[in-house]
Amino acid sequence: MPHPSQPGALGDAQASPLITDNPGQARTTERYPVEFTGSGSEYFRIWIVNLLLTLVTFGLYYPWARVRKFRYFYGNTHVAGHALDFHGDPKRMLRGFLLVGALFIAYNMASSVSPTAGGIAGLIFMAVWPALLRASLQFRLSNTSWRGLRFQFTGSMKGVYLAFAIPALILIAAIAAGIGLVVTRHTAGIIGGAVLMTLAYVAAGPYIFYRFKKYQHDNYVYGQVHTEFRVSFGDVFKVFAKTAGVTIAVAVLGSTLVAVLLAAGIVEGSRPGASWMASPLLAPVVFAVIVAIYAVPIPYWQSRMQNLVWTQTGSRDLRFKSHLGFGPLFKQTLINWTLMVLTLGFYWPFAAIAMARLRLQALTVHARIDLDTLVSRQKAAQHREGAGDAAVDMAGIDFGL
Repeated sequence: MPHPSQPGALGDAQASPLITDNPGQARTTERYPVEFTGSGSEYFRIWIVNLLLTLVTFGLYYPWARVRKFRYFYGNTHVAGHALDFHGDPKRMLRGFLLVGALFIAYNMASSVSPTAGGIAGLIFMAVWPALLRASLQFRLSNTSWRGLRFQFTGSMKGVYLAFAIPALILIAAIAAGIGLVVTRHTAGIIGGAVLMTLAYVAAGPYIFYRFKKYQHDNYVYGQVHTEFRVSFGDVFKVFAKTAGVTIAVAVLGSTLVAVLLAAGIVEGSRPGASWMASPLLAPVVFAVIVAIYAVPIPYWQSRMQNLVWTQTGSRDLRFKSHLGFGPLFKQTLINWTLMVLTLGFYWPFAAIAMARLRLQALTVHARIDLDTLVSRQKAAQHREGAGDAAVDMAGIDFGL
């Protein structure tokens, strides 16, 4: 059991007097496993209609397709016997969809005119991208409810820009310092500069991911519950580093297997003088190695990162636990990939349902507050304030974050 001061002890240290009728009475923790009741055959009917109508309307039906998808997945996600709900207006989502589409079109047109115009358009797009991400988070949370009470996202505009600006400035400074060492033309400077730039690139991705996740998970609100994200950059970097190690290990083992088979003559051609490339065994072995290089690290990273991020998200009164295993996720990934290839992609909705069930049902909500009291009191407060259904839709932007 972690010490209360450690990240793994979210909510274990003490109980907040958020909602309690007897402040002197110790409260027990209630556990509510997340349940997912979606069906592949049901979602297939929604998916195929969405696909056809999106094609027929040249993409304009896409927001309506998103709403139908969200309502199905949310409506089949149950916590404590109650399902989530999605209230997004597809007309507002169409506005956001057209806005983002216009930005991409403007960027492509500018790039076709000249590299300079494309670079300027790219910088403008990068400048507004954090604001669009914040709008997407606000839209998704404000249109998601549980037991009639909507979630909120309280991240500020300043916060989202700092989440991306700080890693970018650190990366730029590290690269500039590395270039400065390289141009000295001294052996030590060249080596040091190359090492510094390499480390900067290696750490940039995990650090940007960490900063954004912290911004995201520090600002979830449900009623009077405001979440915190108690993960350090070191924790996130370890997952990335271990995933890189797994990838390298799989690649080395696969390459060694192929080399051993070649050395043993197992994959050589059967005819005298035939090339080993003609062997009927080599292609399947190489293909299996390539698949393994992708099929092993991806579920490994997903399982480890989901467990890290969600187990360290919560408050003193409500938190999450995730116990997603690599083995089941790896098995489901192989099944999904195989059946999607065999069905030419038509297994996709069944794969989406299977993955959602696996990942959602690995989550458990731990509450040290009475959920009935939390919901009823917050609804009453919203009613008095006249803000019961006044969710902020922003521009209807949604990136599926």
